[in-house]
Amino acid sequence: MRICLGSDHAGLELKARIFAHLESIGHTVTDVGTVGPTSVDYPDFAREVARRVASGTDERGVLVCGTGQGMAIAANKVAGCRAAVVGEPFSAVAAMEHNDARVLCLGQRVTGPGLALLIVDAWLGASFAGGRHAGRVAKMEPGSVTG
Repeated sequence: MRICLGSDHAGLELKARIFAHLESIGHTVTDVGTVGPTSVDYPDFAREVARRVASGTDERGVLVCGTGQGMAIAANKVAGCRAAVVGEPFSAVAAMEHNDARVLCLGQRVTGPGLALLIVDAWLGASFAGGRHAGRVAKMEPGSVTG
């Protein structure tokens, strides 16, 4: 699978662990940055990962910042991207199966590396269930009428 990773300075270490893990299990991984501890603006990296996933350049994306929240908010501004902040494996699977969330957002300051890798693996092992969920996902698209 083609997977794109991005982080700000607060997610740099966890992103590196995830990168190494994904490569070790055979995925093609692209890192769009950041590459150092200097303070950077997380929306820049969220936007790049979200664009790559929404366009089909990459199949999935992982974003890491301090909590995952800022990355998710920024990524969800890109049309065609659904990003979810996840803190445990069950929600990771549900985010993919029910919401077609192809961008996973994690927080280095709130999720340890062992748990983070379990979350990533659970999410990668899931696929969108479609069916009744497809109509609900369609209601989340820009310009849809949701009631």
